[in-house]
Amino acid sequence: MITVSHHAGARSRAGALFALTALTITATVSACGSGGHTAPSGPPAAAQAACRQVSAVLSDGPDPDADPVGYAEAQVLPLRQIHTSDQILSRAISTLAGAYSSYYTADGASSAAKAALTAAANRINWLCPGAGATA
Repeated sequence: MITVSHHAGARSRAGALFALTALTITATVSACGSGGHTAPSGPPAAAQAACRQVSAVLSDGPDPDADPVGYAEAQVLPLRQIHTSDQILSRAISTLAGAYSSYYTADGASSAAKAALTAAANRINWLCPGAGATA
């Protein structure tokens, strides 16, 4: 017959409690570290094709540094022709097309249109890393 002393059982329970506490702390720290403020590792599968299309559209047309207004005008229609089932990316593409349109209509002279374009370009670049949206 094997006997377990009272102290051995207490140590076993203390060890289990310690392991459970450590696991809980690890899970909590991991959850905190994964907050929603980091860039995605890449677009979801449904959006990858649309991201490639956005990148192709934005690489065409006049040089954005040499002719920002002409570049903006050249982006509007091709961006509006991109469709995706990813609703977040779809809205971002539509917003970028609208921002380019407003920037073009204002002939690049409106600070509000410039700010809207910058925000829309940043959002596209965040959703589609390497897309190359410029403001």
